[in-house]
Amino acid sequence: MSDRFDRGMKTRRAVLGDEHVDRAEAATTAFDAPFQQMITENAWGTLWSDETISHRERSMLTLALLAATGNFAEIPMHIRATARTGASEQDVIQAFMHVAVYAGVPKANHAIKLAKETFAQMAEDAR
Repeated sequence: MSDRFDRGMKTRRAVLGDEHVDRAEAATTAFDAPFQQMITENAWGTLWSDETISHRERSMLTLALLAATGNFAEIPMHIRATARTGASEQDVIQAFMHVAVYAGVPKANHAIKLAKETFAQMAEDAR
């Protein structure tokens, strides 16, 4: 693999955790292997590995963009990642409040519901 893939895998593991990445890798088939390589190189090896802004800031941007575009299925994964990115619950609610103003209250409301459920599950898992 490329240096960008290796850098991306390191960043992906740092943000999402080994357990998540190991599950994704185990589920990869010949069909989706090209997609997994592309997101590892581009999303993780280029974008998330760039040091211009912090992982905390990227986490907040990603959550806001996911909510604003209605890509709700990815929100719980990125909420769980906040434990490693440093984005606090206060950061997340602020990101979703921006979504409410600039992209719509229903999208923000649904994202907040998913975040509350995920944060509660994270707290339960930590016990």
